[in-house]
Amino acid sequence: MKSCLLVIDVQESFRHRPYFSTAGLPAYLAEQNALIDGCVQAGMPVVRVLHAEGPETPGNPFALASGHVRALDGLAGFDAAATFTKHRHSALVGTGLEVWLTQQGVQRLIVSGIRTEQCCETTTRHASDLGWQVDFVTSATLTFDMTQPNGLPLLAADIAMRTSTVLDGRFATVCTVAQALARAKATA
Repeated sequence: MKSCLLVIDVQESFRHRPYFSTAGLPAYLAEQNALIDGCVQAGMPVVRVLHAEGPETPGNPFALASGHVRALDGLAGFDAAATFTKHRHSALVGTGLEVWLTQQGVQRLIVSGIRTEQCCETTTRHASDLGWQVDFVTSATLTFDMTQPNGLPLLAADIAMRTSTVLDGRFATVCTVAQALARAKATA
């Protein structure tokens, strides 16, 4: 079974959002980079997905004109098997990624990136519904604290735990970096 790593929205744009925090960044980058390195060493394709949206002005960090729609500083360098730019939450909507994955014979996706509960979770659910096996590597995803509708804080760690809980066994297998790499190698 051919596996492919998706590195979703790991881009400088986030540093320019008011909610950005470096609190979980070093641990996330260590896990994300280990996952990338492991996939590259195993000969698995690694796909870069970037997010661009909103007004195409230099002041919008998610606009191509901003110069921030590029790899996040600290992300391991890698030669992407393909790069896609998305304009929706799922990396499979309007990007050509679905066609590319099918043409490459990919049957399992390993999902990683930013934000855990947003683009990573949405892509995972979508991929599962389309028939891919999905490994969701929570430690190789990053999110940020949020404020609930009642005004109370919702910590990034709680968001990640909730995402893992609702995905595991339903839309994905929640894995560590080592588990995802072992699963991909075992079925290659």
